[in-house]
Amino acid sequence: MNTMSPRRIALGVGVLAVAVVSATGLASSALFTSQDTSTGNSFAAGTVVLGSGNGAAAFTISNTELAPKVTKYGTVQIDNSGSLQYRYAMSSASSQTKALGDHLQLKVVPIATGATCDSTAVANGTVLYSGALSGAAFGSKAAGADTGDRTLNAGTSEVLCMEMSFGNDTAAVDNAFQGGTDSTTLTFDAEQTLNN
Repeated sequence: MNTMSPRRIALGVGVLAVAVVSATGLASSALFTSQDTSTGNSFAAGTVVLGSGNGAAAFTISNTELAPKVTKYGTVQIDNSGSLQYRYAMSSASSQTKALGDHLQLKVVPIATGATCDSTAVANGTVLYSGALSGAAFGSKAAGADTGDRTLNAGTSEVLCMEMSFGNDTAAVDNAFQGGTDSTTLTFDAEQTLNN
């Protein structure tokens, strides 16, 4: 004798029907697809390359050339040989005797490449720094745009005209600097302007 009730048979057929419908639903979700590729993508990081005339000195003044009332001129060319625009700043460090670097005065102005660096250029130029040689600086090497920073496009350069003068004070003041020496290193720091 069969002990299965008609109710159990109907329940079994219902579960089977749901399973068949579910399987059919999965099989009918086919999609048309397509794919293409983008080849040849290449990436190269930009460069920030600051040059300052291969580290050449703007001034070399001997003790036979430096005395009160003397003014000397020199230049430093700043080159951007990188691939990115940058901003740069200048700082200095002096090693001196008799506080000579504190007494010598420096003015820095940008001039056109090939222009003469003289009193006319300094008088007519935009002064980036004016003060004691020992504290010469403009801009800031801190990240981001700062007051006094200079911007230079990739592949270009600019010339900084520098006027160094020994003041004309009284003999009592100037005599204190006789035999004094100074060696000043000008440091130029650059950073990218892109996203900065």
